[in-house]
Amino acid sequence: MKPDPAWVITGLALAAGLSFALAAWVVSRLAAAVPEQDRTWYDAPPAGYRILWWPVQWLAHYLDPWLSAARQAAILTRLRAGGLDFSLNPAQYLAGRILWGAPFAALGAWLAASFHLAPGWPAAAGFLLGWLYPAIWLRDRIEARRRQSLKALPFMLDLITLCVESGLNLTGAIAQAVDKGPGGALKDEFARLLRDIRAGKPRAEALRELAARMDMAPVANFVASLIQAEATGMSLGPILRAQADQRRIERFARAEKLAMEAPVKLLFPLIFFIFPCVFAILMFPIVMKFLASGF
Repeated sequence: MKPDPAWVITGLALAAGLSFALAAWVVSRLAAAVPEQDRTWYDAPPAGYRILWWPVQWLAHYLDPWLSAARQAAILTRLRAGGLDFSLNPAQYLAGRILWGAPFAALGAWLAASFHLAPGWPAAAGFLLGWLYPAIWLRDRIEARRRQSLKALPFMLDLITLCVESGLNLTGAIAQAVDKGPGGALKDEFARLLRDIRAGKPRAEALRELAARMDMAPVANFVASLIQAEATGMSLGPILRAQADQRRIERFARAEKLAMEAPVKLLFPLIFFIFPCVFAILMFPIVMKFLASGF
């Protein structure tokens, strides 16, 4: 006896509906098991993470136990250097990289299907692009913050020196420099230093954490000089002025180095892009004249 097609279709529809309902129930239970993070004292996450914030938070909850302590420490160091350690934790950062790989993989598969190609390699390439983009963005952010900090450091040290020489203590001088100084990454780091000191952390320890967060030789030298001066009872004014002068000399030296590197960096675009266009423009009338004369 042949089965009734209507019953077969009904059974398949019920099985598909039950499967979908079971999958939805499992996902809802997994989502309900994720505790909501109290972000009262946290900064807002970057824009790319805000778009996918709920999936990022859910995936980070289940990803966190699989991350080793060394891996978390390495990622946290990078986040601190980028000024994001109060925005993301290591698990959330990795979860965002994974989740951004998914839409890029889907885009690669769609492009492959549009050109009638196998979707495997384009999808893998898309996922790799989505996985790498947050890391590239974080690297560029760290480099931009370092350049900005190196540029603003001499002026910030001048402000601190003036305040110390006018009679303020070091904490008050840093507070005035943060209040009156230019905005940017360096101002944010000194503001965080003040928060740590006001929260009860010893000033020497807060200064060491500042140097560790920024991971820059000029800031490390400045912190080491301050800690040594406080330990030996030396006057801070001359030391701060010497540090400001040294940082300014280093900034001019970096500018001169970049200026000397510019001609070398221009060789490649000159040879491969500019010179061929110039030669084509110069040779075109000569070639046309030869062709017109029957050469």
